Amino acid sequence: MPQNSKHPAGQPTLVFADAKGSITDFPALLMAGMSAGQFQLPQREDFIPLPEGSELFVLPGRLPVGYDPDSGEPLLLEDDPYRPGEPIQAVAAFMSPAHTAVLNSAYQTQEKAPHLPLFAYTAVGWYDDRFWTTAFRSDFDIRQDTSQFNQTVINDRTKKKLKQYRNNRLVQHLGKCCLTYACPAARNYFLGRWEAPLPTSPVCNARCVGCISLQSSGKCSATQDRIRFVPTPTEIAEIAIAHLEHAERAIVSFGQGCEGEPLLQADTIEKAIAMIRKKTDQGTINLNSNASLPQAVKRLSAAGLDSLRVSINSAQTHYHSGYYRPQNFSLADVLESIQVMKESGGFVSLNYFILPGVTDSAEEYAALRHLLQTYQPDRIQLRNLNMDPEWYLRSIKFSTETPAMGMRQWLEKIKEEFPELQLGYYNPAIR
Repeated sequence: MPQNSKHPAGQPTLVFADAKGSITDFPALLMAGMSAGQFQLPQREDFIPLPEGSELFVLPGRLPVGYDPDSGEPLLLEDDPYRPGEPIQAVAAFMSPAHTAVLNSAYQTQEKAPHLPLFAYTAVGWYDDRFWTTAFRSDFDIRQDTSQFNQTVINDRTKKKLKQYRNNRLVQHLGKCCLTYACPAARNYFLGRWEAPLPTSPVCNARCVGCISLQSSGKCSATQDRIRFVPTPTEIAEIAIAHLEHAERAIVSFGQGCEGEPLLQADTIEKAIAMIRKKTDQGTINLNSNASLPQAVKRLSAAGLDSLRVSINSAQTHYHSGYYRPQNFSLADVLESIQVMKESGGFVSLNYFILPGVTDSAEEYAALRHLLQTYQPDRIQLRNLNMDPEWYLRSIKFSTETPAMGMRQWLEKIKEEFPELQLGYYNPAIR
């Protein structure tokens, strides 16, 4: 997996936002990054230009931290250096898909600051008239690149398909995902290409702290609405068969951000897969899952499921439980599901949530290494954790004093020890 080799010639400097959200650079301080609560001065090799399609977020209730170029010490910027006494806020980058963070944005949280919304917060700075962020491109597949989407074409094709399938509730749900939330997977479905989503489950057997489709705590809002019905096997198959037969590198995927756990609808999915495979043997049928029910995985594999993407935040039981808050399952069940799928000849990816300082800690690497050696998944998808970093660290009871090797070093170590392991960001087409 090649990395972006374009790095800045000098060290990017701090950016901050004023009370109105206007972003300004401050050349007197170098940009800082954060790794599980620890400030770091990024190396130039950590930077890439801010990817096209990324967004800049203002972080309310958080003051920016930069590095003094003379002393080499981290410094807190408490007010606007250009308008002394005026309040300021830290800034972070929310990167476009297929990019993985090396360091998070560096800031100090003030009292009574709100939880950050459920996005990822990568460090960002300014150098040579452009923004730079600490990351690497983890997958060169273009399926969700901004350049691949023309909104006029999307609107036209979506409206036509919604009219064509006016009685298919799942198509109508995906229309909202496409036109309201600009979901890349839904957009690609309506454009008739690559990977199409098949959400099926309004319920879940986990209470993930960072669930992006259901937040009952009131601490922050979900970023999208969860599906409210279970589609019929016929509704599912109507979408999937046409997509698999006509799309380039066709994949259909159960288990999306706009639903709960698809394995809880195993009966429906099993019937849908049977209907799909009765009509076509083309393309890849994939399941994105928390992998909590090994026997359900076994049934779906026997029905024709090709690949399983297993979402985990950690290979350690206590951190896994702290995030997922599982209901009647454990990490042991997740690992059994991986084993079941591998024994059936299926393809397994780990949808591994990345947070610098946690993912690359010594104890987490040791646990992941054991998992890879024992269960031999085929691929790791490097997905940034979409959650307030400090809230996450508190939720899993992670010590900010835990030493970390650095995300670039972590990546090289993985590649060195497991040369056959695929590294990427998306589900691959395997048929």
